[in-house]
Amino acid sequence: MALSCKTAKDVTSAIKEHDIQFIDLKFTDLYGQWQHFSVPVDYYDEGDLFESGLGFDGSSVRGFKSIENSDMLLVCDPATAFVDTVCAHPTISLIANVFDPLTRERFDRDPRNVILAAEAHMKSTGIADVMYCGPEAEFFIFDQVRYETGRYSSQYEVDSDEAGWNSGNWGPGHKIGYKQGYFPVSPFDSFQDIRSEMVNDMVSAGLKVERHHHEVATAGQTEIDLKFAPMVQMADWMQMYKYIVKNVAARHGKTVTFMPKPLFEDNGSGMHVHQSLWKDGQPLFAGDKYAGLSQMALWYIGGILTHINSLLAICAPTTNSYRRLVPGYEAPVVIAYSARNRSAACRIPVSSQSPKAKRVEFRCPDPAANPYLAFSAMLMAGLDGIKRQIDPGLPSEMDLFEGENIKKVTTVKGSLGEVLDALEADHDYLTEGGVFSQGLLDTYISYKRIADVDAVRLRPHPHEFVMYYGV
Repeated sequence: MALSCKTAKDVTSAIKEHDIQFIDLKFTDLYGQWQHFSVPVDYYDEGDLFESGLGFDGSSVRGFKSIENSDMLLVCDPATAFVDTVCAHPTISLIANVFDPLTRERFDRDPRNVILAAEAHMKSTGIADVMYCGPEAEFFIFDQVRYETGRYSSQYEVDSDEAGWNSGNWGPGHKIGYKQGYFPVSPFDSFQDIRSEMVNDMVSAGLKVERHHHEVATAGQTEIDLKFAPMVQMADWMQMYKYIVKNVAARHGKTVTFMPKPLFEDNGSGMHVHQSLWKDGQPLFAGDKYAGLSQMALWYIGGILTHINSLLAICAPTTNSYRRLVPGYEAPVVIAYSARNRSAACRIPVSSQSPKAKRVEFRCPDPAANPYLAFSAMLMAGLDGIKRQIDPGLPSEMDLFEGENIKKVTTVKGSLGEVLDALEADHDYLTEGGVFSQGLLDTYISYKRIADVDAVRLRPHPHEFVMYYGV
């Protein structure tokens, strides 16, 4: 249930009004995973939750603290309170920020602290006072999944009764083929009611949802679009979004994944992020330039395209992301902008000519990204483009992969290792104003190289046995 809390006393009143039994504190680790612990209502204390903070072991959270310096504090934001639709016992969930218990300073590796710093930096430049975000997150709903990997074996398998590969089994016969999921009605689309339940739970928790539908791929690929909101609120919403859809699916014996490319030879899941800057209640991206954009918007695009490979280390942050970011499958891999071309990294939607609707759609991100870091990084790249007046060049209206055109385009780097190298070389725009600390970036890059890149690079792949076992 949505709550309109602004202060700690508002939360206290809501606890009494809704007969709440538990207060759940949620925060995000450096790589995007929501963490939590719960406090029984008998131990609820306004001062502890909203002022002095509650302690936890930061050394047990990825990317936070070492064991000899592990104590951290969670201080809750009362404006984030919602009645948790997932919990069986009446529970109010609150999103918290992480603080150092000795200095009382905001912990610089807490992703929510990063996005608050990015918002403050934007305001300090005088360029804008609001960044609106509107992500289009996609995901798969599978019936079941299994996977394992070891020193001498590895395997994975997903299954969906809706999928085209199950047409050989006895059943009603309405299956969605590869790349045919956009978007026939039921009985082909078998997830209408589950998606609607996901949306109802999101709305109940306070999120604003514009639409939901089946996506292009087979096997239950889904998109639920949120109405645009200021960047901090939207990052909170995306964490709530993932939490809700995974748990609604579990209620129905299904499983949800936000990994970008779980299926071979079918579309992957992206998270196109629509964004615009406003100041004093007025949109700044509408003008008389290309596709109705302002000069500021073009410079913003220039910043995104200039820093795109280092951005991808944060916005497409997994090895699996680069199974999706390949030519074809509607993948936005070309470093270009266009009003219509969906292979371009940046698109300018033209369905509405209202100045309030003028925005830039960055199409490369995927839903595995930590939304706090991703939205912050996009904003910082765009602000750098505005401050340096970076010309994005001419728009690309041609088919970027037809005939000789493919020789004329530049595409993004094709692996997580390469974009991490780009982030290491190109990150001054992120550390501007102290938004991203050097310690955060060093920790992030090091962890990703070991836990992601090397973890995949050093293991034999099952298909290598198909190709090489008999050599």
